[in-house]
Amino acid sequence: MESEDHTTPLLHRRWRSYFSCATSFNLKTTIWSELGGSVGDLGTYIPIVLALSLVNHLDLGTTLIFTALYNILTGLLFGIPMPVQPMKSIAAVAISESQTHLTIPQIMAAGISTASVLFILGATSLMSFFYRFIPLPVVRGVQLSQGLAFAFSAIKYIRYNQNFTTGKSGSPRPWLGLDGLILSLSALLFIILVTGSGDEGNQDPILESEEEPNSSNRSRRHHRQNQRLRVLRAIPSALLVFLFGLLLCFLRDPSIVKNLKFGPSKISVVKITWEDWKIGFVRAAIPQIPLSVLNSVIAVCKLSTDLFPERQVSATAVSVSVGAMNMIGCWFGAMPCCHGAGGLAGQYRFGGRSGASVLFLGVGKLVLGLVFGNSFVRILAQFPIGILGVLLLFSGIELAMASRDMNSKEESFVMLICAAVSLTGSSAALGFGCGIVIFLLIKLRQIDCSLGGYWNKGTGYSGDTETGHP
Repeated sequence: MESEDHTTPLLHRRWRSYFSCATSFNLKTTIWSELGGSVGDLGTYIPIVLALSLVNHLDLGTTLIFTALYNILTGLLFGIPMPVQPMKSIAAVAISESQTHLTIPQIMAAGISTASVLFILGATSLMSFFYRFIPLPVVRGVQLSQGLAFAFSAIKYIRYNQNFTTGKSGSPRPWLGLDGLILSLSALLFIILVTGSGDEGNQDPILESEEEPNSSNRSRRHHRQNQRLRVLRAIPSALLVFLFGLLLCFLRDPSIVKNLKFGPSKISVVKITWEDWKIGFVRAAIPQIPLSVLNSVIAVCKLSTDLFPERQVSATAVSVSVGAMNMIGCWFGAMPCCHGAGGLAGQYRFGGRSGASVLFLGVGKLVLGLVFGNSFVRILAQFPIGILGVLLLFSGIELAMASRDMNSKEESFVMLICAAVSLTGSSAALGFGCGIVIFLLIKLRQIDCSLGGYWNKGTGYSGDTETGHP
């Protein structure tokens, strides 16, 4: 009996742990909604991965395998569609550096350096400390600027031909063709028709018949409307658009079938010299670190609280997660990754409501990485850029709409200053700093006023006790 008393709590803890893991993948909507949400962040993932593969010779097969494992583990740990996105500042420096492109060891050194800083901030709970004291309007300003930046890039993808190897837009996109404007606009209109403005699809509109039970015609009309909306919500619009884009890859260049090579890439340890560490840290890690702290941790945690209040994630966990996955994967040549607020907004926008969404994405990446390896880059190179722009547009708008809860003019003022500086200077850190200064100045102004009132009372100033007027 005594042994049973000791083992029962242990077994209870184990079963509770297994149940917690299982609930991370519980479907909160339909399987089609989760599948649709799984491709919601590919509008940012594919262009950056493709550019790094073409310009810097990043091994796509290795990146697919490691990011697949990241997706599966983050879905298990967080229980929400936590995205795995490229570290954008490192990628931008590596691709479009005016001097010489970064080598793979230098890119990996930058990723490991950034990850080490985030891991230390998370492990020491400093990240949670910063998160608690950063003003909400400043966070909203960072989210608004990032969302609008995504939306601006998406419009460029839709309107103009893109050269990802140079990071520049080309000639206007033709109306016709397998990557023409009509195709992109059709995909855009299809997604709007199915998903609308992105309202929560789990709750049906309130029937007016409940308030007016005698109006039978109105009741039938709203019943038909609800049925139509249920049918539309069941359509995985983003998934269908993405699969259609994959089909167009083979129609645009049928010869890619002959060039595909089956089997995973050979994974090996990247040799990083001291010179690689120095160049990677100075040129890529330094601009990436503030962006990762703000967008990959602070903004992600706040957005997850907004979207999933019942399952909040801590800044410590997110920071340690980003650090751990890069401190392992970058040594084997996997692209430096983080958790992005834009990716989370995109997956939520298209139906992702649980860890199952990123689980499906991870399984898909793993299959592609094991079957096609690095040759899959030939397929991605033919993917219609206009369709990627459509997916990215909805992700950006969803992220920017998180700032709609600024109810006072003071909050909106700080948020807009922060967003404007971030967009103009192309630096989230600069906008963040300006937002903090403006916020503190406004609070200081209020404190001065209160101290002045206290001083008047202390000096025996006679006036109305309610208004302070004589």
